[in-house]
Amino acid sequence: MKIAVGYEFIYQFPQPTPMTLTLNVHASRAGDLLVADMMTTTPHVPISFHRDSFGNQCARLVAPAGRFRLASAGTVIAADTPDPVVATARQHAVEDLPVATLPYLLGSRYCETDVLTPIAWRLFGDTPPGWARVQAVCDFVHKRIKFDYLQARSTRTALQAYQEQVGVCRDYAHLGVALCRALNIPARYCTGYLSDIGEPLPHPPGDFAGWFEAYLGGAWRTFDPRNNKPRLGRILMAYGRDATDVALCNIFGPSLLEGFTVWTHEAI
Repeated sequence: MKIAVGYEFIYQFPQPTPMTLTLNVHASRAGDLLVADMMTTTPHVPISFHRDSFGNQCARLVAPAGRFRLASAGTVIAADTPDPVVATARQHAVEDLPVATLPYLLGSRYCETDVLTPIAWRLFGDTPPGWARVQAVCDFVHKRIKFDYLQARSTRTALQAYQEQVGVCRDYAHLGVALCRALNIPARYCTGYLSDIGEPLPHPPGDFAGWFEAYLGGAWRTFDPRNNKPRLGRILMAYGRDATDVALCNIFGPSLLEGFTVWTHEAI
């Protein structure tokens, strides 16, 4: 399957303003790019690229004062089957986990594992360890949180999402991540494109999506408590401890976002 992906952001800046951006398809999917998702700006400014400590491709630039447009369009080869389900994937003992997974057991800015640990073990301590336990977490989060764009808040944490019972995809993912970590399962926050291919109409306006991966059975496995079912056309852009590490745009100065468009659809 070929999937067209892209975005357009339009800003107004009162002065020249530095930005760091995490908007490229992840390096692990580079071999799937038929048309590279090259970032363009209007007006043109120099862009430098680097990899962060998680392996995400990041961009740096200085936006000029006035109207500034960021855009990209690419085409990605994706599996024509939904996210894989590996029901036999086992949970590893902490002492047997690879060193690289250990940071994803710890609390982070939006994932308060210390506070949520008693709640996690009360809710899921009797579930079978492994895939079934993580799926039980997703089932709980999916039911616990009511999706509401109008109540989105960039500072909402996993604990607050649990208490307020409302949020958007990042809140579902943060709560899933925090509960898994509290259960000694490494979990990392992911962001990227998610198509509506195969989903019933009407489709919501295009946006980026948040989900998480849990380390089970020797590999990172995809879980999506917001949708809570395998989906087609999921394309990773970045992963980290939580949304702090994968912010699409960090803007170091005042700005006004005037336009925001994201698309993910099957290419002809």
